[in-house]
Amino acid sequence: MAHHDLVVIGTGSGNTFLDERFAGLDVALVEHGVFGGTCLNVGCIPTKMYVYAADVAEIVRHAHTYGVDASVDKIRWTDVRDRVFGRIDPISAGGREYRVDRSPNVTVYFGHARFTGERALAVERTDGSGTDTISGDRVVVAAGSRPSVPPAVAASGVPFETSDTVMRIDSLPRRMAILGGGYIASEFAHVFSALGVEVTMIVRGERLLRHLDGTIADRFTKVATARWDCRLGRQVAEVSGDGTGGPGEVRLTLDDGSEVVADTLLVATGRVPNGDRMDLDRAGITVHADGRVAVDEYQRSVSADGVWALGDVSSPHQLKHVANHEAKIVGHNLARPDDLRATSHEHVPAAVFTDPQIAAVGLTEAQAREAGFDITVKVQDYGDVAYGWAMEDRTGLCKLIAEKGTGRLLGAHLLGPQASTLVQQLVQAMVFGQTVGEIATGQYWIHPALPEVIENALLGLEV
Repeated sequence: MAHHDLVVIGTGSGNTFLDERFAGLDVALVEHGVFGGTCLNVGCIPTKMYVYAADVAEIVRHAHTYGVDASVDKIRWTDVRDRVFGRIDPISAGGREYRVDRSPNVTVYFGHARFTGERALAVERTDGSGTDTISGDRVVVAAGSRPSVPPAVAASGVPFETSDTVMRIDSLPRRMAILGGGYIASEFAHVFSALGVEVTMIVRGERLLRHLDGTIADRFTKVATARWDCRLGRQVAEVSGDGTGGPGEVRLTLDDGSEVVADTLLVATGRVPNGDRMDLDRAGITVHADGRVAVDEYQRSVSADGVWALGDVSSPHQLKHVANHEAKIVGHNLARPDDLRATSHEHVPAAVFTDPQIAAVGLTEAQAREAGFDITVKVQDYGDVAYGWAMEDRTGLCKLIAEKGTGRLLGAHLLGPQASTLVQQLVQAMVFGQTVGEIATGQYWIHPALPEVIENALLGLEV
């Protein structure tokens, strides 16, 4: 057994804190997939590069609205794909080369890690050549998550794609069925429909993005059902197909007896933490009911000494910016055990890069009421401000929720162009404790820029 001072499992955010502070340690780095983790290779970055191409295509299609005649003549799918991975794959390869060849204190193990005891692991090599047994004084579990696949699909034997695979397909299908109604499903529905694919969404709930504020989810569902064939309130009872790749390859029978026929099935029903594949119990590592590694405020395992965890494998937020924050905390706490810092999961923003774009921070209206706050709510349409007029926007909105009396902003929810950028000023205001009045009147708001939709929403709150 090879013993190391520190073992890090996962090369996503787990790789980011291994800087000069750890140069004097013997470090093991374990990766069972592509070097660099989910965000770089199959998540945030490539998907947003596809989203941008989709956005451009949609802008061209709607140019006539502004008196500009234009058309999308052709979608060169392989060029779209190769632009994305022609940039991303070298980054992954470069990160791998740096750790393997230019980090003398780091030993990289390529394989799947399972615990065999306290801070002891067996790493089954990816190439099938054998198993390495390693241990560490301290272990960081940053093993990420993977796509969730419903049993009816997994047992069918019918080929399907997930977010891990669909971006590298060789050609665009004519028809795509997307199973799921969350952020991954909504983003890919936008991407593929904008690139010319007929999209059908099969959604278990009665609305899409149901985890968001109800006003946002309702508005987005209305927009989505006008754009895509959305089968709401439905579940898949049976999946069949011949797997040849030809027309009618996938046939989905829904619980009401209706059918959806597509050339490609994309399963986008969420992601599950990878801890269930690591024999965590053998190391005494406690997990939550949903499979996440249980950690304290310092990112330490609540049950196993010397074990830390971060990112999707343990976090309540499956977001890269949260994983990066947690990695910084873990890095500091490992390097400075006498000066522990706590993770903050307050005011965590999130965005959905679909069409229209969505962003949110803080409580939804329902959550605020359930928590017992005396609240005031304002919904401001994009189309009520000058730049919204310029864009001819008829669907965008900004919804703010504040506490009466204190003027404290409790939640902000935006749907529309630039939502992921606009929300940041509200994140900042919430983090630094500004009241609604201070945000609205204590600064200039550029006229006629789009942030005026936020200004007007703030002024409309009755605090």
